[in-house]
Amino acid sequence: MTTEIAPATGDRAGPREWVGLAVLALPLLVLALDISVLYLAAPALAVDLQPTATQQLWILDIYGFLIAGFLITMGTLGDRIGRRRLLLIGAAAFAVASVLAAFAPTAELLIAARALLGIAGATLMPSTLGLISTMFPDPTQRRFAVAVWMTTFSVGAAIGPLVGGALVEVFWWGAVFLIGVPVMLLLLVLGPLLLPEEHGSRAGRLDLTSVVLSLVAMLPLVYAVKNTAAYGPEMITLVPAVVGVVAGVLFVRRQRRLTDPLLDVSLFGRPVFTAAVLVLLIALLAVNGLFFVLPQYLQLVGGASALTAGLWMLPAAAVTVVGSLLTPVLTRRFGIRTVVATAAALAALGSLLVGLVGAGGGTVAVIALVSGTVLGLSPIGVLATDLVIGSVPPARAGSAASISETAGELGVALGVAVTGSVLAAVYGGRLTLPSGLPAEAADRAGEGLAGAVTAAESLPPELGTALLDAARSAYTAGFGAVGLVAAGLLTGVVVLALTALRRAGR
Repeated sequence: MTTEIAPATGDRAGPREWVGLAVLALPLLVLALDISVLYLAAPALAVDLQPTATQQLWILDIYGFLIAGFLITMGTLGDRIGRRRLLLIGAAAFAVASVLAAFAPTAELLIAARALLGIAGATLMPSTLGLISTMFPDPTQRRFAVAVWMTTFSVGAAIGPLVGGALVEVFWWGAVFLIGVPVMLLLLVLGPLLLPEEHGSRAGRLDLTSVVLSLVAMLPLVYAVKNTAAYGPEMITLVPAVVGVVAGVLFVRRQRRLTDPLLDVSLFGRPVFTAAVLVLLIALLAVNGLFFVLPQYLQLVGGASALTAGLWMLPAAAVTVVGSLLTPVLTRRFGIRTVVATAAALAALGSLLVGLVGAGGGTVAVIALVSGTVLGLSPIGVLATDLVIGSVPPARAGSAASISETAGELGVALGVAVTGSVLAAVYGGRLTLPSGLPAEAADRAGEGLAGAVTAAESLPPELGTALLDAARSAYTAGFGAVGLVAAGLLTGVVVLALTALRRAGR
């Protein structure tokens, strides 16, 4: 005999919903792990499958590309066929794709399996947020549930490299994918018992042209941003960027004409909704810029191993948990606008100190300042996400969640691109090469700090040390510039919160 937990009465969630939230957190943790779990597994994978340089990039990137590309489609599809149904379909597909990735005999098959993981992963994020909107209609409870959701994702992404390194050391690289299989199977068993099913009244035909346009808009744009971050501005990058922008314009125009659009662009007519999306986009752009340069600083300037660098990143993950879980308490006391503006001001101060003190303050100082910035940003992520899904009718929660997640993906990608450009410009401008340096070594050092470290290994000790000192000094200056850019962006979030979130309520 199966005993179900009684649902809550009225508008407040009961024990069943809170246990259901724990079930929703499981796939989200795996999804976050899969974003970064390959970082420390990549060397072992490369030895086994021997991928080309291009294939290795696709193995790492295609997962995130396809999550970003399919978020809008999957969010709206969940509103139509049922968010729980889509979540369970995605979980089953994710489990199958995880097994295929774990035992992929070639790089090509691993890329294909990672692509399937990305498509399946795109069903999980908007489905879980949409279900939270249904399960927790009370704003205070929903805000806490979103805080748990955000914390789970942040912790998963933070510990991904550590989990990947440990699994590779004990087992083999394929084990990093298998951790998702039991979690998804557990979701398939518990989901029908604990999760509600609710979807919108719009049951029209899915417009395939809109689906194609959304993919043609997102995928080239994300590719162009990532390519710019990796290699700097190039003319060839303009082509996918232009394609993405044109497809995006055509997509929006088509949605306005359709009676049953893939994405209800009228949502952006809600001031609070639009402001929350912008706050999320800008805040993530700022913080991911710092996260992009921090591991490189720890390894190339501080001399830490990849695993040690991952351990140094744990304080930032810890303050994310604290900041996210304190958000509902602070909001009840001070209100949404005040908390967002104050949190952004704290984050801006931390970033400003990174810029003024610079990485020259040492590893402990850098970690403390970046952690302070992350502590300020944690409430912003929780409240902006809550405002997005809470400012629309329940029938549109999946579509709204997909917009929130798409803004997050773009914020991450743009943060890396902007930071990469700023870092490269400052590094190139501040790098003073020692006299007597061979032309080949000078060229490699000019490409970046990693190139300078490689070049120094083949030089006489004194010349190599001089090159490393110059390159590290230039990189430290670039790190400081990134902090100043982040501080400027976060100051913009303060202004946006004070002006555009006046109607957000408590």
